[in-house]
Amino acid sequence: MNLLFVIIGLVLLVIGGDWLLRAAVGLSLRLHIPRMVIGMTVVSFATSAPELIVSVKSALDGFPDIALGNVVGSNIANIGLVLGLTVILGNIEVQKSFYRLDWPALIITSLLFFGLIYFDGVLQRWEGIILFSGLILFLLVMFRSKQEVPDEVADMEGSVPAPLRIFLFLLIGGAALWGGSELLIRGAVGLAAHYGVSERVIAVTVVSVGTSVPELAASIIAVLRKEKAISLGNLIGSNVFNILAVLGITAMITPVRASDERLIHSDIFWMLGYAFLILLLVIMPRNMRLGKLEGVILLGLYACFVYLTI
Repeated sequence: MNLLFVIIGLVLLVIGGDWLLRAAVGLSLRLHIPRMVIGMTVVSFATSAPELIVSVKSALDGFPDIALGNVVGSNIANIGLVLGLTVILGNIEVQKSFYRLDWPALIITSLLFFGLIYFDGVLQRWEGIILFSGLILFLLVMFRSKQEVPDEVADMEGSVPAPLRIFLFLLIGGAALWGGSELLIRGAVGLAAHYGVSERVIAVTVVSVGTSVPELAASIIAVLRKEKAISLGNLIGSNVFNILAVLGITAMITPVRASDERLIHSDIFWMLGYAFLILLLVIMPRNMRLGKLEGVILLGLYACFVYLTI
C-alpha cells in the first residue's frame, strides 16, 4: 500500500505541475507579461512546484529529512540521472552562458547552502530569507543577461487559453500537487518504516527522483523527437531554484533541521561534487559539447550514489 501511495503521489505531482505550469503561463500571457519575464519567473516557479510543495508539507508535518533530502537528492538526480541519460541519447551543446552565469550561480548557491546548514544542521527563518534574497538577485542578473526563455513558453504562446480554462488548470493543478504530496510523503514514511531505513534514504532516492520526473520526461521526449534537447543551463537553473526558492521558502515558513547527519556529511558533498564535476566535463576537449562519454560518467556516479545510500 505504501508503494501504491508513492506511485499515485508521483503521478499526481507530475500532472499537477504540468497543469499549474499551463495555468501560470496562460495567465501571464493574458496579462501581456513579456515572454522573458514569464520564462524567468513564472515557468521557473511552476516547474519547481512539486519540490516546493513536498518540502514545505514535509517540514510542517515533522519530516525535515524528507524536506532537505528531496532538494539535495533532486539536485543530484538532475545532473547525474537527467543530464546523464539525456547526453547518452543525444549531444548537448554548451552555451557561453554556462561560464558567465549558469555554473557560477550553481557553485555560489550550493556553497551558500552548505555554509548555512553544515555547522549547526538547521536552516533558520533568517537563513531562509538569505536564500530567498539570493533568488531575487539571481533573477535580476538573469534579466540583465537576457537569457533565452524555456521552450514551454514559446510552445504555449500561440494560443492563450480562456479565463475559465486557466482557472480550471490552476484549481486542478493545485489540488493534484497537494494531494500528490500528501500521498507521496505518507508512502515514503511508510516505506522507510517497513524496510527499516531512514526517511533520508527514501527522500534522496525515491522522492527526489519522483520530483525530477518532469525534467527527465521533457529531456527524453525532446531527444526522441530530435528537437533541441533541454539545455544544460535549464538543468542548472532548476538546481539553483531548488536551493534558493524551495529551501528558502520552506525555511521561512518553518525552520528545517537535518535529523540524519548523513544528509550533511555525505549527501551534500555529493551535490557539491556534481557541481564541480560538470565544469570538468565541459572544459574537456570536446568542442563545448556533452556526449555519451560524459553521460556514462554522470550516470555511473549516480548509480554509485544510490548504491551507497541504500
